[in-house]
Amino acid sequence: MEVPTFEDVLAAQNRINPYLKPTPLLSYPAINDLVGTEVFIKHENCQPVGAFKVRGGINLVAQLSIEEKERGVICASTGNHGQSIAYASRIFGVKSVVVMPEDSNRSKVAAMRALGAEIVFHGATFDEARLHCERLAKEHGYRYIHSGDEPHLIAGVATETLEMLREEPTIETIIVPVGGGSGAAGTCIAANGINPGIEVIAVQSESSPAAHDSWKQGKLVERPNRTSVEGLSTGTAFELPQSILRAHLDDFILVSDQDIMRAIIWMIEHAHTLAEGAGAAPLAAAYKIRRHLKDKKVGLICSGGNLSVEKLHKALDFAMHD
Repeated sequence: MEVPTFEDVLAAQNRINPYLKPTPLLSYPAINDLVGTEVFIKHENCQPVGAFKVRGGINLVAQLSIEEKERGVICASTGNHGQSIAYASRIFGVKSVVVMPEDSNRSKVAAMRALGAEIVFHGATFDEARLHCERLAKEHGYRYIHSGDEPHLIAGVATETLEMLREEPTIETIIVPVGGGSGAAGTCIAANGINPGIEVIAVQSESSPAAHDSWKQGKLVERPNRTSVEGLSTGTAFELPQSILRAHLDDFILVSDQDIMRAIIWMIEHAHTLAEGAGAAPLAAAYKIRRHLKDKKVGLICSGGNLSVEKLHKALDFAMHD
């Protein structure tokens, strides 16, 4: 696997421009007061599928060979990666299959079916679904699209940071959520290409710390996958994103699922935004390290807004008793 370059990110931006508009970058006085510095939120929840990964999906599917498009594509997902591939596949007339854990977000399942994807349920966790997906890819000859180890995906999702820094070039620190790590890897490439002095900080749930622990140890490790935040839910790290993070990431923060639920409520109250757990995690991290961020101009990537009604109720109930 070749590591994507900044030039690949620029090419990806040109490739996705016909299909996606730039998402808003907004600052909210109440969020600034909460964190204690000037904060800009990149609203990837405003994408047509409600999450950042659609950028990578379009960039990758657009570059498939004719033979790969005829075979069709398959991926494993807890929701946003699958929606990205389903959306891009519909644009380019490609059959898509998405393998999901059995207890997946039903609104995301419905969205993928509406986009024309075939849904296969398997296992209790993302990692069980991923292994089944790999078996199906071999059995049926589909082009398997990994959620992390895909250079075109990483170059595509990096365009969110490219847009952020073109609009607000004085941002000094960017905080980005991590599940598999494609978004954080893309942020590192784009930020380093524009200004190597920009600090990039990743955030993951302490209940599923595989990517965090892999980065800390400098090698791929597996960890228990217990988070309820599906966008951060993975029990293993991926080689390509990790190699990029090892080269460019400045810090990696763990927050609790409770911290994330609190941040979901803050996003509703102070930013008028419905963020899923992964999308709210950067705010949870910013609050946790607010002393470090004092007097810095900070960018937070709200990676998505696909929060189920059930998890919204859970967050609201948590807030009532917090």
